[in-house]
Amino acid sequence: MKETIIETTGLTKLYGEKAAVDHLDLTIRKGEVFGLLGPNGAGKTTTTLMLLGLTEPAEGQAWIAGKDCTRDPIGVKRIVGYLPDNVGFYNDMTGRENLYFTGRLNGLSEDVIRERTEQLLERVGLTDAADKKAGTYSRGMKQRLGIADVLIKDPEVIIMDEPTLGIDPQGMRDLLKLIRQLSEEDGRTILISSHQLYQIQQICDRVGIFVDGKLIACGTVEELGRRMEREGKYTLELAAEPDNEALAQLIGRIEGVDFVEREGELYIVRSREDLRRKTTLALAANGYTLLQLRQKGGDLDEIYSRYFEKAEKEQSQEAARTRFPKFGRTVHKEGR
Repeated sequence: MKETIIETTGLTKLYGEKAAVDHLDLTIRKGEVFGLLGPNGAGKTTTTLMLLGLTEPAEGQAWIAGKDCTRDPIGVKRIVGYLPDNVGFYNDMTGRENLYFTGRLNGLSEDVIRERTEQLLERVGLTDAADKKAGTYSRGMKQRLGIADVLIKDPEVIIMDEPTLGIDPQGMRDLLKLIRQLSEEDGRTILISSHQLYQIQQICDRVGIFVDGKLIACGTVEELGRRMEREGKYTLELAAEPDNEALAQLIGRIEGVDFVEREGELYIVRSREDLRRKTTLALAANGYTLLQLRQKGGDLDEIYSRYFEKAEKEQSQEAARTRFPKFGRTVHKEGR
């Protein structure tokens, strides 16, 4: 087991009475790529700001490499690089000049700055564009320059906020490959805050699903998928012909089906058990030809959707108990 490099215990941030981050307990291991996933407003950016020492928690603590993020923000900044969602550079300066400027801000010697700049420009694939104005760079190029900018000070930890947002497919592949290299070849720890599930699934060792300020699930994609199955949550995609109203009704009558919905050419079947055998038999017995049958659950998009639905349901139940306390209690009948 790798050592823990980022840790939070009970980390909480309030804005008025609203908990933007609600008692977050999180551990991230040295050298791993960790994806903090959630919709806008879930609390991801607020968590990042507390880790960087840019805002103070109402409760709890956070440490990076043993340094207290609240009490020693300068020490944290020395070992952490941050790539925001909208990377800012001096547009009238070249890519190389921007990196030189960052190196000087970090107190590096001119020899070190020159050597690292050339190495990093080559590593991020910007050697040919190094002497072009940063203002002419595409978003993908700016993201790669941003990674070089972060690496100038040789950080142990890199925190990225929506790094793949707005990048073309080839730029996306290049960036994801580079992020994996930072972990596997350099041994750096990468924390990625994002809502783009497909891209994150390709590169993260573990993910944490963040909803309404709370971490509701954490683990590898495989672990979260198995956990969903243990909780009795299955999703089946199917298509059959003839595709008629009677087909939807037949599927809905299969024992174990919770509900059926239509998505394009497919029927999506939610259930509490694996229904592939029952479904196949039912369709065959009623004269239907099965065209497609696939058990979902192993992809991050499906896992995220199911956990998000679970969180919303629990929040609704908690709100109901708060408004109508008597309905939240178990009523014991007399004479049992």
